[in-house]
Amino acid sequence: MLLKLGGMRATLSVLAVRRACCQYRSAHTSPQAVEYKPIKKVMVANRGEIAIRVFRACTELGIRTVAVYSEQDIGQMHRQKADEAYLIGRGLPPVAAYLHIPDIIKVAKENDVDAIHPGYGFLSERSDFAQACADAGVRFIGPAPEVVRKMGDKVEARAIAIRAGVPVVPGTDAPISSLQEVQEFSNTYGFPIIFKAAYGGGGRGMRVVREYEVKHAP
Repeated sequence: MLLKLGGMRATLSVLAVRRACCQYRSAHTSPQAVEYKPIKKVMVANRGEIAIRVFRACTELGIRTVAVYSEQDIGQMHRQKADEAYLIGRGLPPVAAYLHIPDIIKVAKENDVDAIHPGYGFLSERSDFAQACADAGVRFIGPAPEVVRKMGDKVEARAIAIRAGVPVVPGTDAPISSLQEVQEFSNTYGFPIIFKAAYGGGGRGMRVVREYEVKHAP
């Protein structure tokens, strides 16, 4: 998809998606919602600073904490700060270990974890992880799986924001498929513009274009 770059309007678009997410979630609550017990034990499916901060908050609330760690992270601080810590992703590189949903759910079920906090990065924007938690009867501390999925698709997230009546930056309403569409958009809104992958996250798949240039094959 294409978006017109702009300082204030870009900020408004972020607020728009956040507000739309909240409105969508409240309007689409599943009638078959899982009944959860009170939260007494929280796992953080992450590492480093974010895990430590969540553990600190849980401790202040009297909630027991659970860390997971890869083989390479056995000496990391987040493991020491939790009440319990368990190895995941045996034999896998660090990033792959923290993305190994079956191991994380297994640890949660075997150790009576009531809720899982995804932190940021890793599995935090994965709707299949949120769904796996729900299927296991473990609370996912974050949006419902369907909301995660819809907000992960920039085209659909934009449509939801528009339906919610919140401001968005000028952009295409569907993925672009031709150079002509790009030219028409740039003629209407000018430069700079930005290309975004519909399912790209964390800045992946983004390209800023500041001028139009024709290149001829040699």
